[in-house]
Amino acid sequence: MNIIIYQLVNHGVDSGFLDKFKSEIQALFNLPMEEKKKLWQQPGDLEGFGQAFVFSEEQKLDWADLFNLNMQPPPSRKPHLLPKLPLPIRDALETYSDEVKNIAKILFAKMASALKIKPEEMESVFDDELRQRLRANYFPPCPEPDKVIGLTPHSDATGLAIILQVNEVEGLQIKKNGKWVSVKPLPNAFIVNIGDVLEIVTNGTYKSTEHRVVVNSEKERLSVAAFHIAGVSKEIGPLTSLVERQKAAFFRNVTTDEYLKGLFSRELGGKSYLDLMRI
Repeated sequence: MNIIIYQLVNHGVDSGFLDKFKSEIQALFNLPMEEKKKLWQQPGDLEGFGQAFVFSEEQKLDWADLFNLNMQPPPSRKPHLLPKLPLPIRDALETYSDEVKNIAKILFAKMASALKIKPEEMESVFDDELRQRLRANYFPPCPEPDKVIGLTPHSDATGLAIILQVNEVEGLQIKKNGKWVSVKPLPNAFIVNIGDVLEIVTNGTYKSTEHRVVVNSEKERLSVAAFHIAGVSKEIGPLTSLVERQKAAFFRNVTTDEYLKGLFSRELGGKSYLDLMRI
């Protein structure tokens, strides 16, 4: 069941709200630098404005500005970030977070049905303790786009990523049959991408997708990715019924914290972290 990537159109989220949300994301990146500095990443923390997976001063960084924010469960939110955002942006982020979390839970349930397993088995990993991190991305135009990369090729290390393209500038590419293929954005559609954790949990039945972002020489590109992963007390590993059906476990079991600790100790690159999880 090797689903590459798909766009969700009939998702039930009001298009008027999505238009407002897009405007607020644009406003987020248009904040004055003095305001952005108050929301900058703290040492050892990826939340706020900044970059991700940076390990040395010599490292070539992605051509992008990022704003990372833990949104679910609500107690995981940092008091020095969300409350300090302008109220319209904060309200839009909170509503959006709840909407896409509900979509993620519905999709996990539908996947359980497609796999012909009990819903509670999938819910044992992805339940109300579901973690969600929002990452708003701003890719400025670059006069020499062939010399930079907007987002390094990688597969998402989470369960499901739900992505909204804020403006309709192409840039997202997926690797299909060894070649990079552009994803043409559809208005107000969600791009749904399977991550490494879901590949592990489904014992390789669903495959995560390697993807990257290229930049435009003339136009900026904005997007928001909502990453969903198992809660802090969960164990990440192949579901028992799938192991029994396939006569083998293809991935090892780890706690969510062990998984995330290993993830953020490595540079981003392809599906290399997933490969470490294989048996």
